[in-house]
Amino acid sequence: MRTRSAVSAVLVGIVLLVVAAAATYTVVTDRSAVTVSTSMPPGTGSRAGSIEAALQRLADVPGDHRTWAELGGAYVEQARLTADPSHYAEADDALAESLRLRPDGNDAALTALGALANARHEFRAAAGFAERALEANPYSAAAWGVLTDARTQLGDRAGATEAVQRMLDLRPGVASFTRASYDAELRGDTATARSALEQALDMATNPADEAFAHGYLGELALSAGDLDEAERQFAAGMALVADDPLLLMGKAHVAASRGEVELAMRTYRQAVATQPLAEHLVEFGEFLLLIGEEDEARVQFDLAQEVQQRFASYDMNVDLDIALFEAEHGDPAAAVAAARAEFDRRQNGETHDALAWALHSAGDDAQALEHARAATELTADPQFLYHRGVIEAALGMDDEARGSVTAALEGGPYFSPLHASRAETLLASLSRR
Repeated sequence: MRTRSAVSAVLVGIVLLVVAAAATYTVVTDRSAVTVSTSMPPGTGSRAGSIEAALQRLADVPGDHRTWAELGGAYVEQARLTADPSHYAEADDALAESLRLRPDGNDAALTALGALANARHEFRAAAGFAERALEANPYSAAAWGVLTDARTQLGDRAGATEAVQRMLDLRPGVASFTRASYDAELRGDTATARSALEQALDMATNPADEAFAHGYLGELALSAGDLDEAERQFAAGMALVADDPLLLMGKAHVAASRGEVELAMRTYRQAVATQPLAEHLVEFGEFLLLIGEEDEARVQFDLAQEVQQRFASYDMNVDLDIALFEAEHGDPAAAVAAARAEFDRRQNGETHDALAWALHSAGDDAQALEHARAATELTADPQFLYHRGVIEAALGMDDEARGSVTAALEGGPYFSPLHASRAETLLASLSRR
């Protein structure tokens, strides 16, 4: 699953309608009215040009607080695109200057500070910045987008749905529809999630945004077990942006799921060279484990830990990543410590699952089961269900384990090249008991 309430916004043009299980997204819009904002979803647009343009303007007008805010937001996105957290420090400096120039009512800087806090996984701080921005300007679609992201990660689903609808009302476009898609997906409404992404694709005005929408349509297809459709969407995106890391990771995942080892290996290598994020390196390493290349897998895992440490050195919270990695490939005690730290900050499906898996790795399956059940009740994610099944099997709850693992494979037969394979092995073992 990807890791992104009923008032209509009326402009002029074609009708776009999305109906969700817990809310209705209704938008009537004209493509010409759509502009890209600082609330762009990760992966959209190009920021290098934005940085250069902002710096040029500030050379001429150094007292322009709004351009300083735009520069800060551009640095946040540049950090993500390049996997270089040093840009966060540059964002801090730019936003501090914007607030120095205009300390009151500076919604642009507050919104960008919220985006920076989200990027650092400081979600409560992000929500606070967004709320302050909205006090200054309740019509800021960008601030509603930042608030959507923060509330989603904090487990406030009703609040996130409300925020994304406000964003849709104010500025229907790629950024708002991709968020609406994720909001629907978290509720298990994949039809609405797909429809929202198709609308995002229809409204995209540049190749990067089109590629982004294709990438997440591919992820949805992959989650549903439709490898052919996933391949088609990833290929369509790569025809627009050949080196997009999201698309490369998707293509590699499809190849790995089909057993196309050479293609998967080549594409994973290209993806991690393009954007060496810890999550990419871990997925590549787990594929290498699957095919028996344990030494090379360890190299990728070591690189992933180096990336985690580098991001942490720039004040980014990486406890969730550390918890999952250490539980699977490292130190169970470190996994539990990191998982508890993150769970204390926020409670959602991801943090319940991470704590469950960490506790399982440390041998505390009774407590792990409580959190595994909570995770799957919140979100029927195949990985969460698989983790629950492993924990139930460890406790001798064979019938329950069979049910959980079966649900994982039925809900997402290719959720992970390594863990889907292990799930099949576990299910076969349970069936023989």
